[in-house]
Amino acid sequence: MALNPPLNPVVAEVTVRIIERSRATRADYLRRMDAARDSGAGRAKLSCANWAHAFAGQTIADKLTAMDGSKPNVGVVTAYNDMLSAHQPFERFPEVIRKAVREVGATAQVAGGTPAMCDGVTQGRPGMELSLFSRDAIAMATGVALTHDAFDSAMMLGVCDKIVPGLFMGALAFGHLPVVFAPAGPMPSGIPNAEKARVRAEYAQGLVDRTTLLASEIGSYHSPGTCTFYGTANSNQMMMEIAGLHLPSTAFVHPETGLRDALTAAAAKRAVELARSGEGRMADVVSEKTIVNMIVALLATGGSTNHAIHLVAMARAAGVLIDWTDMDQLSSATPLLARVYPNGSADVNAFQAAGGTAFVTRELVRAGILHNDVTTIMGQGMEAYFQEPCLIDGELVWRDTVEDSLDLDILRPASNPFQKDGGLRLVQGDLGRAVIKVSAVKPENRIVEAPAAVFETQEDALQAFKDGKLNRDVVLVLRFQGPKANGMPELHSLSPALSVLQDKGFKVAFVTDGRMSGASGKTPAAIHVSPEALAGGPLAHVRDGDIIRLDAEAGVLTTVGVADLTARPLAVRSTANAEGSSWGYGRELFGAFRHVVSTAEQGASVCFALPTGVGGHTDTPPNPNFVDRTVDA
Repeated sequence: MALNPPLNPVVAEVTVRIIERSRATRADYLRRMDAARDSGAGRAKLSCANWAHAFAGQTIADKLTAMDGSKPNVGVVTAYNDMLSAHQPFERFPEVIRKAVREVGATAQVAGGTPAMCDGVTQGRPGMELSLFSRDAIAMATGVALTHDAFDSAMMLGVCDKIVPGLFMGALAFGHLPVVFAPAGPMPSGIPNAEKARVRAEYAQGLVDRTTLLASEIGSYHSPGTCTFYGTANSNQMMMEIAGLHLPSTAFVHPETGLRDALTAAAAKRAVELARSGEGRMADVVSEKTIVNMIVALLATGGSTNHAIHLVAMARAAGVLIDWTDMDQLSSATPLLARVYPNGSADVNAFQAAGGTAFVTRELVRAGILHNDVTTIMGQGMEAYFQEPCLIDGELVWRDTVEDSLDLDILRPASNPFQKDGGLRLVQGDLGRAVIKVSAVKPENRIVEAPAAVFETQEDALQAFKDGKLNRDVVLVLRFQGPKANGMPELHSLSPALSVLQDKGFKVAFVTDGRMSGASGKTPAAIHVSPEALAGGPLAHVRDGDIIRLDAEAGVLTTVGVADLTARPLAVRSTANAEGSSWGYGRELFGAFRHVVSTAEQGASVCFALPTGVGGHTDTPPNPNFVDRTVDA
């Protein structure tokens, strides 16, 4: 019997609003997916020459299976490279998948690969200005891979920051197919996160040398698998579980284990089962209720602020329109169940050992915070996701998760959460709309009112820190960091400096139209300020010394004592900053992206940035208070 407790009224209200707002775009999306499904299996439409090309490089056995004409063919889209520790294990996955589907009379092919850049490598470097845009490039690459139209279902191999959102968006363009996501899992735990943070802070103050810092970082990031802190990559995995696109409890199994390969093989066989049954197509799995569940999962675990952007674009790919007000209201009703670094000292391995995703899913369903009347790749409802896999005598079996958390310092039940609301809030005022992650910020640091110190580049801000010019109560404003300006890079390299200032006893806050990081930490940071400065947003009017108030408790981001901020002339972006973000490190190849990209609250998307009525898009900005002040950059 399905578990259907009463739904939390706030969750119900937000869901209804999203359904109503999305009625036209969702109906348009489903109409297109129905038409694609009704046109028949792709392999049945391919000519003999088309089909021969598709299998020319395959084994004789696979060619004979394909020639049958009735056996499913699984298209695999992989983000493999060995530059990302989390993606290095995907090198062996295609053969695991091919072997598994042969056992059930089907075939599988790597349909294509996607870019997969590592934000950990590009932090503070020019390449970070391509990071957010890589998400839409990945979506496009996924579309190219699947457009061969030779597949009955698909598998997505990806883990990290922009890659899973991009695969998700691209796969939804083929939502008439069942799609299964298969991750690689986290690396084993390295040095404690508190020790890593301590060394970074000491290096920022010049107290230790680069050799000491490098040794610490290598101790943290040391083997194949996802980085073990709860940043964007691991937030991705939590959301794919809650979305019902993984096999249950797949996210946090280590890559170099028999269990990981068994789960990958089982995922491949599930893709074949769904192709044969005609059930579980991605368009049905990813509904308005699913998107709400994904937001709730992010909030309940203190996940990455990057998803305040990604989720908007991901939802739009399914015809679902959401905004930051939706996320803020859901946060008010979502209990915080997990403390994982940077919201605590534990890593995802300890989180999984304490009960992990299965425990979180069950608790949220029982509490009426998650919709249970949803479709997943496992069938109807979320009950299958209350289970965990294990190997017994070499066989994959499933068992119920623990009834009680095994470590209440890491994971708690909904009846006894770390706090009664989630980790993400909307702040707004005469400086625009922004998001702030408060789950790692102590209550006494959540309200800051101080003079602004305004910068255009991370380098200038860090130099001011090194020169001692920020040793005071200060709101550091970093503008011209939005998607139109320079691709909206993460600004995580500022985190150690901000933490040092706060630890010295100063009231410190960070305000920017850029991104912070999946590792947003203990310093209050109002990020993704929208509209961005280059589009005429309010940050372009702020001056050094203006008093800024950031109140995460009341949801306020405003100047104090400025009668009419927008009456001031717009700041002119420096020529060096503008030119420096336009070329080099591949940035010149993305000039068109910077010109047409949508706002942060609209998902900072190129794929869904066309004006109303162009290219079949009929949506309006989801935020009713949105004002398009875009200027030609």
